[in-house]
Amino acid sequence: MTTHKLSPSAINLMKDCPRCFWLTQHKVWKRPSGPFPSLPSGMDKILKHHFNKFRDKGELPPELCEHQHCTNMKLFDDEEKMKVWQSNFKGISFTDKAGNELHGAIDNILVKGKKLIVLDYKTRGYALKEDTAEHYRLQQNTYNFLLRKIGHETEDFFFLLFYVPKEVATTGEVIFDTELVKMRVDTKMAEKAWKDALKLLNEDCPKKSCGWCDGR
Repeated sequence: MTTHKLSPSAINLMKDCPRCFWLTQHKVWKRPSGPFPSLPSGMDKILKHHFNKFRDKGELPPELCEHQHCTNMKLFDDEEKMKVWQSNFKGISFTDKAGNELHGAIDNILVKGKKLIVLDYKTRGYALKEDTAEHYRLQQNTYNFLLRKIGHETEDFFFLLFYVPKEVATTGEVIFDTELVKMRVDTKMAEKAWKDALKLLNEDCPKKSCGWCDGR
């Protein structure tokens, strides 16, 4: 049986269109993707550097300190492990008995007692809507599932920290508002999605198509 290497983004594609997912994973055809915007990538880089400066001082950045949610928490301080977990080429990885691998790269980790809390940064161009955070639930549940699989305890919640541009200061600096969203962890959701993805990949290609894979 063929083994597969999957990530949260791959599984999200399955949720969007099982046929696109199957064709992509079997290397028959890949759904075209537009150019990745450079601003979120740049923001991700400077935010990691920003958080690292506070981690090295044993402090939390002000955008977390102002929230009661983060009382008695600190940033995960194993620098070498974080470099691996944050790497898109390595990340947190788990391989099942059949040789199938699930992996994902996190943004950051908070610690409370002996438990880890996944913290993910998101940059948006406008204020959050009611369902904005829901789009990231599977991704964050998968990170928690992976951490537990490699032997770590995680809290029963995770954080999404949104950065939204507010205004331009007279000095030309762009000011961002932040919003911290706390969501409950459901690792069973992630495990089921992974198993559903593997099952689908070991079956015939789905016939129902979308606008992308129609005729492929």
